[in-house]
Amino acid sequence: MRNNWETAASVTETMNLSKKPADLPRSWFWLGIMGIFLASLCLRFWGLGRFNTLVFDEVYYAKFANNYLTQTPFFDGHPPLSKYIIALGMWLGEQLPFGHDAVNGLTGSSHTPWSYRWLNALTGSLIPLVIVGLAYQLGRRRSYALIAGYLAALDGIFLVESRYALNNVYLVIFGLLGQCFFLLALDFLSVKPVRIVQPSWLVNACLLISGIGFGASASIKWNGLWFLFGAYLVWLAGWAVRWFEAWITTGTLAIASFGQNDVAAPHPLKFLTRIHPIQIILFWAIVPALTYYLEWIPHLHLNPGTTFWDLQKQILLYHEKVGNGPTVHPYCSNWYSWLLMIRPVAYFYERAISLSDPVPSGGPPIANGTEKFIYDVHAIGNPFLWWFSTVALILLILFLITHVQNWQAQVAQSKAARELWQGTTLQTTQFWIGLYLLLNYAANLIPWMNVSRCTFLYHYMGASVFALLAFTGFLDRWLSSSQIHLKRLAWAALGIVLVSFLFWLPIYLGLPLSPLGFRLRMWLPTWI
Repeated sequence: MRNNWETAASVTETMNLSKKPADLPRSWFWLGIMGIFLASLCLRFWGLGRFNTLVFDEVYYAKFANNYLTQTPFFDGHPPLSKYIIALGMWLGEQLPFGHDAVNGLTGSSHTPWSYRWLNALTGSLIPLVIVGLAYQLGRRRSYALIAGYLAALDGIFLVESRYALNNVYLVIFGLLGQCFFLLALDFLSVKPVRIVQPSWLVNACLLISGIGFGASASIKWNGLWFLFGAYLVWLAGWAVRWFEAWITTGTLAIASFGQNDVAAPHPLKFLTRIHPIQIILFWAIVPALTYYLEWIPHLHLNPGTTFWDLQKQILLYHEKVGNGPTVHPYCSNWYSWLLMIRPVAYFYERAISLSDPVPSGGPPIANGTEKFIYDVHAIGNPFLWWFSTVALILLILFLITHVQNWQAQVAQSKAARELWQGTTLQTTQFWIGLYLLLNYAANLIPWMNVSRCTFLYHYMGASVFALLAFTGFLDRWLSSSQIHLKRLAWAALGIVLVSFLFWLPIYLGLPLSPLGFRLRMWLPTWI
């Protein structure tokens, strides 16, 4: 039996990146990156101050950010890093000579909406580029990376979260940067030999930045730890896979000593066992913890009557007291509903009779049925992108199972013939890419299964990135396939995602819609 997972099911051809089909030319790659970034900038900054009010959780985060500027003590149910960043944006925004067409005092001081939103918009514009970098480190293909950036730029929930003074874009970008530098450290490990006692300073530098990124993500919200959890799982998987491979092929756990590799590595993730446990403790335990602690210092200075540990206990008690269900918040949703995007969150809703009416109107309520226009902002992912990504995850799980089964069958066949095992390793490129994506996806989703408080669709943002990368792997392989129907399927999927984005764009940007136009975009009754 050949160790070729493509024969297990026709669709699994899509992720065998180790065959190195023709890649995208470098010039087209960089042009594509520039296009993605410019489009992301335009979508996030266009009409940024459209609603001269506080939208959704801006009522907390923009106010808290202003409290730092005015030195007003307060309690917050999340770590303070995102509010520091928003406060910096507010201060810088007030110094700039533009963006002052609208002003309000809803934060506790006089500020423009543009001032407390622009830094979020810039950060959100960078997320597709970070995903491009992560995808390239993972797949080593420019086409794979560019498709990932293209899909990330067309995800509605990231666009919405980027246009308001909210904190999820910071959580995601710091977590993804931690993952990027983790993969970059492995890249350096795989390029040249490394001494076990004194690793290359480049490896340590990357692991250090990785740990800072993970700590910064947890400093936005505690669930930022899920990115670090994913890195732990991948590192442990490196050891588990080596032990499993040794056990199946030799019947023992007698693998090579630490830091050695007995088979030529097809992917840097094969070198996971070259990261020493001491490095894990230093860079992925001490550094994140120190990063988390240090970011509290300005907040503790503002609130001198409390200690670091007191605040951690208060945050924990705060979240334990938050209930669940529609009585707590109308847009609470369970973790399993996120995979199909059953219950998105409405961030803003306002009705108007005329386009000349200020938004929000602030006038008397409009009778039902008399409105001619609806301004709605929905924190909703690109529906087809999310649905396709969920299907891709299922296919990815099937691929991993089939890959392991085929490899085990090869080993068994060799043993039955009493031959020395000389077959291919279990640890192929496509195996490691799939395992990395699945473990990080699980790390960002499984912890929510046991959370009893009200949760929202935006808590799925971290996991959705790895689902998107799984979908990207299939598309990239299809586009490089010799089978014309797979190429057509890939182009159709890319086109559907784009059309889907454009169709739902008005509720990402809060553009005026007719009542009929609004209803046409509410495909499920649970979306309203």
